[in-house]
Amino acid sequence: MDISIWIILIFVFLLIIRTPIAVSLGLTAVFGALLTGRGLNMVSYTIFGGIAKFPLLAIPFFIMAGVIMQKAKMAGKIIEFVRLLVGPIPGGLAIATVIVAAFWGAVSGSGPATVAALGVILIPGMVKSGYDKDFAAAVTSVSSGLAIVIPPSIAFIVYGMIANVSIGTLFAAGIVPGIIMAAALSITVYIISKKRGYQGEEWQGTAEIFQAFKDAFWGFLTPVIILGGIYGGIFTPTEAAAVAVFYGLFVGVFIYKTIDFKTLFKICVDTAATTATVMLVVTSAGLFSWIATNVGLIEKASSYILNLSENPVIILLFINLIILFSGMVIDAISIYYVFLPILLPIIAEMGWDPVWFGVIMTVNLAVGQVTPPVAVNLYVGSNIAGISIEKLAKQAVPLIITAVLVLLLLMYLPEITLFFPRVFGML
Repeated sequence: MDISIWIILIFVFLLIIRTPIAVSLGLTAVFGALLTGRGLNMVSYTIFGGIAKFPLLAIPFFIMAGVIMQKAKMAGKIIEFVRLLVGPIPGGLAIATVIVAAFWGAVSGSGPATVAALGVILIPGMVKSGYDKDFAAAVTSVSSGLAIVIPPSIAFIVYGMIANVSIGTLFAAGIVPGIIMAAALSITVYIISKKRGYQGEEWQGTAEIFQAFKDAFWGFLTPVIILGGIYGGIFTPTEAAAVAVFYGLFVGVFIYKTIDFKTLFKICVDTAATTATVMLVVTSAGLFSWIATNVGLIEKASSYILNLSENPVIILLFINLIILFSGMVIDAISIYYVFLPILLPIIAEMGWDPVWFGVIMTVNLAVGQVTPPVAVNLYVGSNIAGISIEKLAKQAVPLIITAVLVLLLLMYLPEITLFFPRVFGML
């Protein structure tokens, strides 16, 4: 039997017996190396070669920046301002949840981290205001998927490194799609809220809103500093991640005075744990990609997809269906490493812009984060709300449909995605 078939069978078997995805990818690669006679020495060299890359330094820095800003209590201040601003609208608190999740995505760059940071505040707050708990958890979980679309995004960092595409350009390309997704989800939430009779809050007046804005100002300044520095040519995306860490520490220690030495130690521990999890996936997925390339699996898969049809629309739909279904069972980083080597020759053959495709793929994976059976965002939301994943998933369906419709819009109107990169002269 062909070794590439053995690799697929081993990987599928490990997934079926519920082996963690990082372990499944790593073990499959090790078996593949032994089957091909490459040995374990090449495995160790490949591991170090895969992670010793400068752009990957941005991942632990952005993770740490998100943890710092959570511990600095920035989320609560931003939530309070947005709540006062849109609260009087029917379903205003749910709309505020979408807006805050979109903004927090520009801080954390991670969907599950955004659910964790905002859910503990927003879900109880919505329930207290009369919203059903499952609906509150669904809105928070699905809107937090924006975190990997709106820059800065860990997903864009990984895509840019694998596809050899400018990370700054990807960040710029994600701005408009992220805004459109947030707007579409807000409209959906408003319609559902009107239908269910979720009332808005009482108007508090401009003085209260202005005070809330002053309290949240330092938090709002975060993405301005990060993205402004990148597009102003002051620093690279990796350097921007480090700047975000020091800025967050400055605000937490000297402005809000919510971070002390004990909190700083906890920040370091949380950052190390999250980074280790992410980098284990990066390492294992990179190893799997290496062995799949060496046994010819990548080339065979690319040829198969290209031979499906001569119509680029059919091929694009097929690819997006594969990514969507894969996103239901595998995490986003693993999907980049497993599928991008297969897809890059197809992107070149079809003449598609790799920046546009990177955004399409990332939006697709954002949908996957909230689509069962895996749906990491939903699992975090269900744990916070104390409800079953099934109950939460049912409430998430209209929001997921909205996200899929936005994905289709972006697929067939590439100019939406490429607008800002062209404005900034990046294309």
